[in-house]
Amino acid sequence: MFSGKESFKSQFRQRLAGAYGKAVEEATDQELYQILGTMVREQLGESWIATNRACRGDGVKQAYYFSLEFLLGRLLGSNLINMGMLEMVDSALREMGADPERLEGCEPDAGLGNGGLGRLAACFLDSLASLDLPGHGCGIRYKYGLFEQKIVDGYQVELPDNWLREGNVWEVRRADKAVEVRFGGRVTAREEQGRLTFDHYEYESVLAVPYDIPVAGYHTGTVNTLRLFSAEMMSADFDPRQVSMSDQRKIIEYKRSTEAISEFLYPDDSHWEGKRLRLKQQYFLVCAGIHSILRTYRKRNLPLSRLPEFVSIHINDTHPALAIPELMRILLDEEKMSWEEAWMVTGRTVSYTNHTTLVEAMETWPLSMMQELLPRITMIIEEIDRRFRLEVIQRYLGKQEMAERMAIVRDGTVHMAHLAVAGSHSINGVAQVHTEILKQRVLKDFCQIYPRRFNNKTNGITHRRWLLKANPRLADLVTRQLGEDWIRDPDLLQELARYRNREDLQDEFLAIRQENKEALARLIHQETGISVDTSSIFDVQVKRLHAYKRQVLNVLHILDLYCRLRENPALEIHPRTFIFGAKAAPSYYFAKKVIKLIHAVADLVNRDPATRDVLRVVFLENYSVSLAEQIIPAADISEQISTASKEASGTGNMKFMLNGAVTVGTLDGANIEIRQEVGDENIFIFGLTAAEVLNYYQYGGYSALETYNSSPRVARVVDMLVGGELAGSYGEIRDIYNALLAENDEYFVLRDLGAYLDVQESAGIAFQNRREWAARCLSNVAGAGVFSSDRTIREYARDIWGIRPLLTGDRPGGSPWNG
Repeated sequence: MFSGKESFKSQFRQRLAGAYGKAVEEATDQELYQILGTMVREQLGESWIATNRACRGDGVKQAYYFSLEFLLGRLLGSNLINMGMLEMVDSALREMGADPERLEGCEPDAGLGNGGLGRLAACFLDSLASLDLPGHGCGIRYKYGLFEQKIVDGYQVELPDNWLREGNVWEVRRADKAVEVRFGGRVTAREEQGRLTFDHYEYESVLAVPYDIPVAGYHTGTVNTLRLFSAEMMSADFDPRQVSMSDQRKIIEYKRSTEAISEFLYPDDSHWEGKRLRLKQQYFLVCAGIHSILRTYRKRNLPLSRLPEFVSIHINDTHPALAIPELMRILLDEEKMSWEEAWMVTGRTVSYTNHTTLVEAMETWPLSMMQELLPRITMIIEEIDRRFRLEVIQRYLGKQEMAERMAIVRDGTVHMAHLAVAGSHSINGVAQVHTEILKQRVLKDFCQIYPRRFNNKTNGITHRRWLLKANPRLADLVTRQLGEDWIRDPDLLQELARYRNREDLQDEFLAIRQENKEALARLIHQETGISVDTSSIFDVQVKRLHAYKRQVLNVLHILDLYCRLRENPALEIHPRTFIFGAKAAPSYYFAKKVIKLIHAVADLVNRDPATRDVLRVVFLENYSVSLAEQIIPAADISEQISTASKEASGTGNMKFMLNGAVTVGTLDGANIEIRQEVGDENIFIFGLTAAEVLNYYQYGGYSALETYNSSPRVARVVDMLVGGELAGSYGEIRDIYNALLAENDEYFVLRDLGAYLDVQESAGIAFQNRREWAARCLSNVAGAGVFSSDRTIREYARDIWGIRPLLTGDRPGGSPWNG
């Protein structure tokens, strides 16, 4: 352990010499990073042990957050910030001749997530530890992330994301805590001492080996755990010389099928085998996670009937919903509880967050697949369904049709959202409007039966990563105005609104923004060869690519500006740089066509002498957390333009506002609450409301063709999709054109286009008044405190999980790791 800079330098040199036989000046950046990361992780060790010990204390209840995604980003910088060691380590490395920024660049983004769902989980872990709350993550240690995105001739190409190529310095393998997970086989029932007993035969065993990653809180002694499970074959002692070729092939096939479970984040589920593998992943996670939890719980020597007093299991969307029947299986088959007691314990232990209003996104599985892969689990689900249907019928005087609508198993399909609601004591949405849509429409029947279970927990982001780490110059400005307490109490950011009209503060904010834009411009040129004007409006839309997020709407605005400039080269438009970043799921072909459209438009606009000095279009490939940390601090406009009612919450909108970008958006998800915090004058809202969209869906009446025919401005840009100007992509873009007109524009792009063009023009004019724009930006920073994940986690801890802070480590202001 090191206690200061000189101690750190001495140990760093010793460790480097021992591991690689090199001095600092001879070592590669990768070697230096490996030594640094290992030392930082080991420095957390004593606090990690102390936290685990505190979690086992009398009366302590722990929360376990199950998620198929944890989008962590790079951990080196955030750990050093949380440990209060960033400046010391930075100075020590520079004195030894190493470049801290290059070393941090050696760390890959962990391939454990894709979008907002996984980033939310990562923010939650940070807040849990920073609030001294006993809460841990449970996930899968994917060998490969979603994919590494390359753009070739405007098309997305997917390459393996081998993020573990150089290992992971932050993880500790816990082979002694491995769990057996069983798939397939057959189940028989027999009577034993007056109750049914179930025996499982001929199953395939898989070993779930945990890898633990420490999660450090900001300036506290609390270090929680993210436990990730890797699938391995069960060990078998055999002499390969005495195994037949046929048996060797079986062993190889078994090894391959086993390791495939934790090989890829989101395997391609467009075919039966891909779906089966994904279902296997989900059960693998919950089985391994729950067994791990119960192994720890049993050390208390308490009956499992008291489990809800000490354990809260939270499922992040429906992916881990099999936690409900798996916990039931253990309580019924291993603990010999009655059904009624097991169901009560399970329901009081499990809680569920819903992340979508899209019915088509509500997860379902073929019953036949589940029966073949998880025979005992399927039996339990079917019994849950039978009893649940009876409960509905009894409550509603025999309304069979209502029971059928709410069924967990219907028409050969298992409905996972219905299972999650039936088996949880709390169901929460992630923004006010999202929760109301769930209660009044999507899950209305369930809310009638269980109204007290439904609640809202608006999402949040960890302001420490997204301001303190991602935008240190702006964070320093905030600290000089408000003091350091905002880092632990982000509500204090609202005090910044008092200074929004101070010219010296505005000037400094704008200077910081300009530095961030210049840094991003250098990155853009390095990655794409495109030079951008840093005095232009940086208009940014970076997020998962989906039709409802409406990147197409953004593109149509670009085409409108292009047409207007072509018609009138003297048109007064403040220059704009449109920046996109997004991955399209490999089997989501429409989203891939949108990427091709963006590149076709970029090629048109960036090459045309009439427009290229005013408009630039950039697509940054392989969008990730570390790339977001470079883009977001440089954004002037944050595009949050999803179809109202479709975005459950959004968290990108919060990251942008925290860094002072001004939102152009619909009244969807958390945009509504952002407007409440910053005021109408500091956000640009347009388009249909959620109620209007839902009424269109319910009652009809929207005609995309009618909108097209009634607006020459709309018709002009839509016609450009098939008019021949966008070279080399006619087929792909024709499909987008058809989606807008022939398929009647499911996401109301054309319906909202006119209002979007108008509000964008207003935003462009507003940007030119630098004083007023700076005041708008500062108002957004000031309003972002309520969207900290610290606030969200306090609400979860109080209202759902029932957990309280641990008594570990130093209190605010001190760092237990820095001597």
